[in-house]
Amino acid sequence: MRRPDRVLAAQLYERGVTLEAVENALVLAATRRMIRPEGAAPLGTIRSLAYFSPVIEEVLQMQVSTEYFRYLRHKLQRAVLAQ
Repeated sequence: MRRPDRVLAAQLYERGVTLEAVENALVLAATRRMIRPEGAAPLGTIRSLAYFSPVIEEVLQMQVSTEYFRYLRHKLQRAVLAQ
């Protein structure tokens, strides 16, 4: 693991960001990347935890139920299986 990723993970931990919030951010970002308009330009490889920082902050501000993230996981699984 790269040092900047370890530093960011430590900062999130120090702030009290839950693993659930980070996981939900990963699911949200992955779903957005997988479910895109047909013909959209390919996206680059994610190489750093920093890519997810804005999404983690977004998730922390969201006022949605855990069911929403369950729904996203389901959509993501279907998108992966469809490939």
